[in-house]
Amino acid sequence: MYRAPIHKWYLERIIWLIAGIVVLFGTFLGIVVHPYWFVLPMLAGLNMVVFALTGFCPMAVMLNKFFHIEPLVDRENYCR
Repeated sequence: MYRAPIHKWYLERIIWLIAGIVVLFGTFLGIVVHPYWFVLPMLAGLNMVVFALTGFCPMAVMLNKFFHIEPLVDRENYCR
């Protein structure tokens, strides 16, 4: 079984946290307020699929640029 390290808040862990909050928040608002809010979790899911297929994540770019949060994966040795 794989268990992600939890000793610090690295980029990938924060992205999963934000995605989970967006999905839960959008689903809750879709049930309670208006069905149009279901677009929010759909966009989060679309972004996860885009990342899985291309390796590009806009949220990762923003977190890295504005808050200098580094990924867990060493980009120098991983991406060749």
